[in-house]
Amino acid sequence: MSKSNRREFLKKSSVATLGVSALGAAGFSAKSYSRILGANERLNVAIAGLGRRLGAFYEPISLESSNVNLMYLCDVMDSQMTKAAENFSKRISYQPKLEGNIMKVLEDKDLDVLINATPDHWHAPGTWLALERGKHVYVEKPCSHNPREGELLIAFQKKFNKVVQMGNQQRSSPESREIISAIHNGAIGKAYKAVAFYSNQRGEVVNPSPSAPPAGLNWDLFQGPAPRKSYQHDTWDYNWHWYGWDYGTAETGNNATHELDVARWALQVDFPSKVTVDAGKYHFVEDGWTMYDTMEASFKFANGSTIQWDGKSRNGYNTYGADRGTIIYGSEGSVFVNRNGYKQFDRGGKLVKDSSSASNEAGTALGGGGDMSTTHVQNFFNAIRGTEKQNSTIEEGAVSTLLCHLANISYRTGETLECDSSNGHITNSSKAKALWTREYEKGWEPPKV
Repeated sequence: MSKSNRREFLKKSSVATLGVSALGAAGFSAKSYSRILGANERLNVAIAGLGRRLGAFYEPISLESSNVNLMYLCDVMDSQMTKAAENFSKRISYQPKLEGNIMKVLEDKDLDVLINATPDHWHAPGTWLALERGKHVYVEKPCSHNPREGELLIAFQKKFNKVVQMGNQQRSSPESREIISAIHNGAIGKAYKAVAFYSNQRGEVVNPSPSAPPAGLNWDLFQGPAPRKSYQHDTWDYNWHWYGWDYGTAETGNNATHELDVARWALQVDFPSKVTVDAGKYHFVEDGWTMYDTMEASFKFANGSTIQWDGKSRNGYNTYGADRGTIIYGSEGSVFVNRNGYKQFDRGGKLVKDSSSASNEAGTALGGGGDMSTTHVQNFFNAIRGTEKQNSTIEEGAVSTLLCHLANISYRTGETLECDSSNGHITNSSKAKALWTREYEKGWEPPKV
C-alpha cells in the first residue's frame, strides 16, 4: 500500500470507527487505537545507529506530542538492537522492528523519517540513500565525513525537497536563540570575534591489534562506504573516532561542530578565507590514539571576523570556567553562552544580564541528550509537517561542519589553508585539495546530483 493510500485508509478508518467500544470493529485495543487515531499526521520513524547517542532520542520518540511511530531500530551490532528494544519497551507500548541492514529499512515505502545516528563515515551516505528513497532525515553531527559530502547533502536536499536537519541542538535552545538574536540586534555592538572551546578527560585507549570482529557485528556493513580493511580490536565501539580517518573526524568533527556552529551563528559568517592550526597528541603518547588530542585553530573571515577553537580532548582543565561553550566579543561588550544559558557583559566586564537555563542537556558526558535535543528533534518533526520553521537547515549544518573539516585538513597537511571566502574551497595547496573528498569502496561512490 502506498503512503498516500495508507494515510487515506487510516483516515477513513478512524472516521468510520468513531464511537466504537474499546474493542471496535477493527479489533484494536483502546491503547492500540489511540496510536492510529490521527495517523494522517503521524510520522513513521526509523533509527539507524543505536550506540551512545541513542539516549537523545528516547524522549522525543516516546512523547505523545511528537506523534510518531517508531517502526525500526537498526544497527550493525545485534546486541545494540536488543538493548535499544529493551530500553524503548519502558517508554512505548509497542514493539518496533529490529533490522540489521539499513538498506532494507530504507526500502520500506511506509517509512517517513530516518534518524541517522551512525558513525561519521555513514552520516552523508546514509542521508543521501534515504533522500533518494523519499525519506526526511535527522542526521547527527558532523553531517559529513569530508567537505565534498557536505556540498552533496545540500544539493540532494534541494533535489528531493525533503527536510534534513543536523544534530546541532543548541540551535533549538531558547536561551541561545534569545542571546544570538540580541547580538544580531547590537546588544554588544559589532561582534568581531568568537572563542569556542571544549575540555574533556578522555583516558587511554587500547592499541589496535588484528582480531576477529566481535560476535554479532556485521563488519562489512559497518565499513559501508569506507575502503575495506581487516578488523582490529577495539575499533567498532566508539574508538573508531580515534583510530585514523577511515571512519571518524577526530574531536573537532566529534564536538567542535557544536561550538563552532554557535560561533558562526553569532558572527553571521559562512566560509573562512584563512585557516591556521596548531595541534598534536600530548597525552598517553604510546596508546592507540592516532591523531591529535589537543588543537588550537583560527578561522579568519573576509569581513575581518575571527573564530578561534580551543579543543582539549584529554585535559579537563576548564580554561574558561566551563567544560564547553562559546565567548563572543563585540565592540561594546561580550557574551558567554553554553548549554546552560548565557551571561552578557558590558565593555568594562560588568555583568549586565544572566540567563541561567534549566536545561538538562549533557555537556561532555558520552552520549549526551536532554531537553535541548528533544526540542531540536521535535522541531524537525514539526518542520516536516509544516507547522514550524526549521531552527537549523542542513545548509547551516554543512557550513559549520566544513570548519571542522578545514581544521582537520590543515592539521593533516601541516599547512595554513587559504580558502575562497565564497564557498570555502582550498586555493593554495594541492595536498590539501586532495582531502576535499575521500576514497570510497567500489560501489559506494556518491551518486550524481
